[in-house]
Amino acid sequence: MVDKRLVPDLRYLAQHFPIYITDGYSGPLPGGGYAGCHRCHVAHSDHYNGLAVDIVPVHWSSTCDSNWRGITRLAHWAEPVQNAPNPPFRWVGYDGDAGHGCGNHLHLSWNHGPAPEYTVVPWVEVFTAGTTQYPARQEPPKPPPGPVGGVTADPQPPTGGISPRD
Repeated sequence: MVDKRLVPDLRYLAQHFPIYITDGYSGPLPGGGYAGCHRCHVAHSDHYNGLAVDIVPVHWSSTCDSNWRGITRLAHWAEPVQNAPNPPFRWVGYDGDAGHGCGNHLHLSWNHGPAPEYTVVPWVEVFTAGTTQYPARQEPPKPPPGPVGGVTADPQPPTGGISPRD
């Protein structure tokens, strides 16, 4: 179970990475009982609002082997620099984060508005404009066509200014 606003993002991730989600929402259910991993998450975890998922490879392995390549690629896509996740992610738990990483699991949580645990948040940041396309790293813009330095040969010299003879 997850907040339904995350479903398009998760579908996109599943189309591009070999993922298996082991946990989403963790908390009490309206009719009684409990969903998710009971008492597995830290206090104030985004799992308690359905805004986080724990991910492992489709072909599970408890060792960091070739099955984890896609998950590692996803982790680096979501957070190219430790503790600086790409939007819309709020926190990415993987290598370098206690209890997370290759051979354990990848944690992804989304930016969201404030709300008490076990309630629906007012807003959730998802992939850009519903396109579910987000570049892993922003490429610098391509330079405009023309000679290096942006100078072009102008058949008409500019007018104005001061002549070197004046």
